[in-house]
Amino acid sequence: MEARIIGTVMPVLEIGLAPGESVVAEAGQLSWMTDSIRLHTSSRVGGGMFRAVKRAFAGTGFFMTEYGADLRPGIVAFAAKLPGQIVPITLEPGADYLVHRHGFLCGGGDVAVSVSFQRRLGAGIFGGAGFTLAKVSGAGYAWVELSGEVVQYDLAPGETLRVHPGHVGMFDASVDFDITLIRGIRNILFGGEGLFLAALTGPGRVWLQSLTISNLAQALLPYLPLPERNEQ
Repeated sequence: MEARIIGTVMPVLEIGLAPGESVVAEAGQLSWMTDSIRLHTSSRVGGGMFRAVKRAFAGTGFFMTEYGADLRPGIVAFAAKLPGQIVPITLEPGADYLVHRHGFLCGGGDVAVSVSFQRRLGAGIFGGAGFTLAKVSGAGYAWVELSGEVVQYDLAPGETLRVHPGHVGMFDASVDFDITLIRGIRNILFGGEGLFLAALTGPGRVWLQSLTISNLAQALLPYLPLPERNEQ
């Protein structure tokens, strides 16, 4: 298996597969592939039926697709959905990662994807969809899509970083995670930072993303056409 990341602002992950090799991704992630690649979409791909049901309830997708090369080598490619970066990670048993919703791009080897954390934070933060983290585990390789620029922090034991939930990209499973209410009535009413912050406490590595979906939506809103009103 050979992987390369092409581009900068809107990167593409291109994976070359030898006969017998395969990768898995959420259904609908494919950008292009050679005709030697075969597809297999199932709820059992990526960790089994139980994990698929949990993903479906969390809104992250019931089905996963396996892309494999049977008789001939082939290429499969996945393009980033937003401006940002594609980050490769190595998976080992007992060294899991927690990734923001829809951050898992694809994985190779014995990869399992399940929902680890879910909480509704109100329509003002994620459009009412809530905040969800997926756990990526197993043995092999995975690639994660993070939006904007990526900033890493290595947290010491007991060291806490408070982050706007939308900027949380990925972190080691050894990092303790919780959603906390911003302190102080004045801060809540006039601070403009929303009601909640994510608290990440070490030890472990944290990957933060500079671009949030809510900020991107607000920046685009003035340029979107207004809905037509039905005349009576």
